[in-house]
Amino acid sequence: MSTTHKEYLLQSEPNKFSLEHLRAGEMIVNMGPQHPSTHGVLRLEVVTDGEIVQEVAPHIGYLHRCFEKHAESMAYNQTIPYVDRMDYLAAMNSEHVWCMGVEKLLGITDQIPKRVEYIRVLVTELNRLASHFLAIGTYAIDIGAFTPFLWLLRDREHIQRLLEWTSGARMLYNYIWVGGLYYDLPIGFEERCREFINYLKPKLDELDTILLTNKIFIDRTANVGVLPLDVAINYGCSGPMLRGSGLRHDLRRVDGYSVYPELEFEVPIGEGMMGSTGDCWDRNYVRALECRESVRIISQCLDRLLGEHKRTPDFDPQAACPKKMRMTGTQELYFRGETPRGELGYFFRTTDRSDVPFRCHGRAPSFVNLSVLPEISRGCMVADLIAIVGSVDIVLGEVDR
Repeated sequence: MSTTHKEYLLQSEPNKFSLEHLRAGEMIVNMGPQHPSTHGVLRLEVVTDGEIVQEVAPHIGYLHRCFEKHAESMAYNQTIPYVDRMDYLAAMNSEHVWCMGVEKLLGITDQIPKRVEYIRVLVTELNRLASHFLAIGTYAIDIGAFTPFLWLLRDREHIQRLLEWTSGARMLYNYIWVGGLYYDLPIGFEERCREFINYLKPKLDELDTILLTNKIFIDRTANVGVLPLDVAINYGCSGPMLRGSGLRHDLRRVDGYSVYPELEFEVPIGEGMMGSTGDCWDRNYVRALECRESVRIISQCLDRLLGEHKRTPDFDPQAACPKKMRMTGTQELYFRGETPRGELGYFFRTTDRSDVPFRCHGRAPSFVNLSVLPEISRGCMVADLIAIVGSVDIVLGEVDR
């Protein structure tokens, strides 16, 4: 081995498993960071015995965004574009949680106009739909079904256009601001959104037929990657990962933030209908049901935005936006909200008369949910490992932060 090659090995990221500890017939396989089924730049170090997975070690850090250091060097309102780039598939949801946390620090939560609150919930639920469509569609491709991916991306494109009409951007919106919104909804948005919702309802029925109740899909996902409820709780899993294991825990209900307490919706859970509770099928089933609940929430928001909280000529979506965001006194706050992937939380530590947080930490649901992968992959087939990783639904910008 040449000196140059030795230096390269010393500089590269070390493996968790060493060749000396492998048993007879075992080998180490690296899946990623360029493998298409890892949903981003994720490297999985897999110890296999033939086709059986013995151990899995996720290696992260390939998409580190330095979010927390950015947040600790900028004013609270200037950080929103960086918040967008954590979970870039659900930027509205991330913005919503960030802004509510800062508003609680500032003590202006009660000053937010109701129309602003309903618009916030409307756009975040649209973004939840778009995120789940991509999650279910790419998952279908992972296990060999192509048509559902095309159908879901077609419907997701309608949402992308609606959000682009609202904010000017397709993915990274910077639309929800501390104290308000960048702008009111465009004229005619509510009617166009209602048309889309009416169009979407039968499409969700078609999704059940072509994918969720498809025998091949059931055979590939039922009883695969079973996550017992106690393991999910001990690892801190949240979102569809936790609800797929049977616990009806949704922060929109548990914490009741924004106007969610005024809206009617159910919290779906996995029930082991096709296999074991907490398997890959249950996790996708929960996401599909959440799409239906998001449609219910959007419909109710539209009713209120066209009714008691309709637009008026003097409505200013930035009326409650503070001109200065200097904190008074030293505070510590952890604020959390329900994104498509689970509990997104921000911890703030402020200093007196500063508009920049002394410390900001992001609790990313993808990072926590990924940590349970070795536990639910041990003993599965290599092909099933792809199905398990896809069912976790991670976004690497949020995992690495």
